Amino acid sequence: MDKEEEMLAISRLVFELTVTSSTTSDLDSLLERLFEKLKDYPDLQIEPRGAVLLLNPRGRYFQVAQFGIEPAWNTLLSFDTAAFSSPVVAQHCLLQDIVLAKSVDEPARMLLLPLHIETEGVGYVVIFVPPDYGLSPVNLDFFNDLARALSGLVQRTLSYETLRIRELELEEARADAIRSLGVASEYRDNETGWHIMRMTNFAQAIAKCMGLPEEQRDLLYVAAPMHDVGKIGIADAVLLKPGKLTAEEFEVMKTHTDIGVTILNGNDALIAAARDIAGSHHERWDGNGYPQGLKGETIPLLARICSVADVFDALTSTRPYKEPWSVATAHEWVMSEAGKHFDPAVVRAFDEAMPEILRIRELYRDDIIDPKQVLTLPPVKHRDNAWVPWDENLSVGIDVIDEHHRYLFDLINDLYVVVINKRGAREVARLIKSLDAYAKIHFRAEEQMMDHYGYAGIDQQLQQHHVFEEKIKEFYEELHANPLVAQFDVLSYLRGWLIHHIRVEDAKLASLAR
Repeated sequence: MDKEEEMLAISRLVFELTVTSSTTSDLDSLLERLFEKLKDYPDLQIEPRGAVLLLNPRGRYFQVAQFGIEPAWNTLLSFDTAAFSSPVVAQHCLLQDIVLAKSVDEPARMLLLPLHIETEGVGYVVIFVPPDYGLSPVNLDFFNDLARALSGLVQRTLSYETLRIRELELEEARADAIRSLGVASEYRDNETGWHIMRMTNFAQAIAKCMGLPEEQRDLLYVAAPMHDVGKIGIADAVLLKPGKLTAEEFEVMKTHTDIGVTILNGNDALIAAARDIAGSHHERWDGNGYPQGLKGETIPLLARICSVADVFDALTSTRPYKEPWSVATAHEWVMSEAGKHFDPAVVRAFDEAMPEILRIRELYRDDIIDPKQVLTLPPVKHRDNAWVPWDENLSVGIDVIDEHHRYLFDLINDLYVVVINKRGAREVARLIKSLDAYAKIHFRAEEQMMDHYGYAGIDQQLQQHHVFEEKIKEFYEELHANPLVAQFDVLSYLRGWLIHHIRVEDAKLASLAR
């Protein structure tokens, strides 16, 4: 093509890509559309395969999108070439040769289109070309102009994903404030913050077995900790009484549901869900509960779920005024109350969720981990073809710690599923926060055990835990700068760090079980 044709082709191509990318932030879709349009220019002689590689803050390139080649988590392809050994992105297009895999001696040739946002190089779009490919001056101009156009589209994608993260942070800030209010109410009571964690996760497990949609489960997860927020307004003489309440005192205690409804005044979905739970989790299916004597399905569904979760944890937990029931006794009692105290559908889901509920009890326990405790948990169904499968060779010989590690593997695999299914940086950020929160719970429980039993290597463990927490914090911050790269970067780090830490450091904890 001559210069005039080249300018017309670029204008048409950029227009097509701009229209397409306005409806998606998916760079894989952008590449697919790019190669579809480039077929209209056979004289360019490109192959129908390519990728987008973006830089992380440490100067390493990550394959974040692809067309016609395997994704980064499956491929044997190594972008081992001069351009990718330097964090300095070229100003103009260039050709590079690479060996596709160790089993293939023949090199492949790539055309690299540099991506710049303002004055900063952020990576390359890679287009594969024939091995003897050369760039004419006109074609070089075409691809340089195309690189500038693609830079603008990548910038728009990054801006969109960053905006979604900001939206999540605003939602999380409000949710954190609500959770803090719920925790404050628990600390005034004879219960612990772990009760909130267990009860909330029990409710989640039940809701999942009931088939509630993810959006409703998310509301439940944030709102459930507010179930007893009204206890803030109960006098200490009643709330903290170690013995059985008198009839008059119990009537005072019952007002915590009305106080909770008053506190949770608002019309948005989250506040409304929290208000339903706080006001109705002591209602009974048979209509003999309080404060309103609601019956059956007139009781809000999330409150019915929380009622079972709350009662089961209360029955199986130690309180100053009672000894805990055994799990078997509490489970039998809950089952017997179907159609009386509890919604029969919720009780059936509770029974189905018991393997997960028993696991949650061990993950969020009040007491110090006993290294010699033998867990007899029912098997939890683990996912097939997990990206980071649990290997029994990773067992450290302390059952509770092994269960913690399995759960961390589950969280990493959850994050992997979100990334490969391209659910967006918002979901990635949410899962990184969840993983960070649980890792801290695991670390503190592990450290408490090590301190209690005089473990000699505790300082090394403390140091490594601190490094991990700082690294996750760093990745979360990087999501704001380059959300596309950070999600791949954190996956790579998590898999490597956790397996290495278990095999090298946590394996030494086995000495505590002897």
